[in-house]
Amino acid sequence: MKRSGIVFFPAFDWSLGDTHPEREERLLYTQEQLFEEGVMELPQVKQYSPGLASLHEVLRTQALFPHPDKHDLAAHLIAAGCAIVLGDAWAHNEIQNGFALVRPPGHHSGATVLGNRGFCTINNEAILINHLRTKYGIKKIAVVDTDVHHGDGTQDIFFHDPNVLFISLHQDGRTLYPGSGFTHEKGGPNAWDTTLNIPLPPGTGDEGIHYVLENWVLPRVRDFKPDLIINSAGQDNHFTDPLAAMNVTARGYGKITELIRPDLAVLEGGYSIETALPYVNLAIFLALAGEDYHQVIEPQKPQRQLLNFQELKRYIKELKINNKQANPHWTTREEKSLPGGKWAFIPHSVYYDTDGIQEIRQDRVRMCEHCGGTVLIESQNAYAGEKFALIRIPFNACKECRQAGEDLWGAFIGRKTSVLFQDQVHDSIQLWNVQEGVRNF
Repeated sequence: MKRSGIVFFPAFDWSLGDTHPEREERLLYTQEQLFEEGVMELPQVKQYSPGLASLHEVLRTQALFPHPDKHDLAAHLIAAGCAIVLGDAWAHNEIQNGFALVRPPGHHSGATVLGNRGFCTINNEAILINHLRTKYGIKKIAVVDTDVHHGDGTQDIFFHDPNVLFISLHQDGRTLYPGSGFTHEKGGPNAWDTTLNIPLPPGTGDEGIHYVLENWVLPRVRDFKPDLIINSAGQDNHFTDPLAAMNVTARGYGKITELIRPDLAVLEGGYSIETALPYVNLAIFLALAGEDYHQVIEPQKPQRQLLNFQELKRYIKELKINNKQANPHWTTREEKSLPGGKWAFIPHSVYYDTDGIQEIRQDRVRMCEHCGGTVLIESQNAYAGEKFALIRIPFNACKECRQAGEDLWGAFIGRKTSVLFQDQVHDSIQLWNVQEGVRNF
């Protein structure tokens, strides 16, 4: 019998509109279902109270431009804080696994944040991961994102981190927001092949997604040998979800959880508020708690056409070939304006659909055989003209990369609207902006 933690945060005072799919009712039906089914009375279940993430914990992972005060973070900080509460409980061996049933979601929020996109402002799982690395010295983490949308924000944050394996199963980006998540996106030059994207065709159901997990995802996770597995537990692959076109059932989600065996799961998307979420969440948590989930049956029956399983197997075989043959997509050069060594250059563009902001980025990472490499991101709000920079010294940085980061921080002060310096080695966060000068967080 597993000890399983759970925390609820419906965010009653945060929504994107009374009829918007991202509103507080998303979790109210789930809470009622779990209590009515007696799940909260199981002896192995422990409910935790919500927590609050600090700005320091956010800025350790993400740059909020032009300034953290310009973002409405109240609900988002609690959602991230709930994930941290369960992370601490797991690290202290109070629980063997846990499920943070929280909103707002976070996996579309990346390394730089100019606004809300895909209903996300800050990234709950990424903040949790770096909290656990900083506080408890966790070395290797695997993230398996089962949301129907590509977890592009989580990928962006850890794209240059060789100690974080990010895997995303999602509906093909050619058919769905955010239009990314293809097999050639495999990580940066110091973290090549620690990102795995598996874009699935519309209509993929239980059998198909379980096949992909068993024959591709789980072997990759086992090879990586993580100390911690996190599931970004999006539930919009369900056959009733209004924003996507997949065919997964509640019992199918229970099996997904049973296969992945995550240490921690954090809710992401899922917008069939009455006909899917209460049943999917119930099946997921029963699977986490080691209970039988096979009797969880939603009231509706699938109406969408199910993709032929043999066709899916052929499609996955081709995806594997494309993934294996993918080539790096960056240019490498020595730049006189940057500290010594070769730097990889990766142009990047981000559209914030909720707030209507276009971000243009120039990403650079120092090529290094010893660590993840110093990261420099120059960012610009294409409409407002504001310019920003993020400088990151990564966890376990070598001496040369630490020095490169410190040199960049000294050089970039005064050159942008805002500059954030993330020294993850010393857990030191500094922000310079034109109004305040330098501020420590």
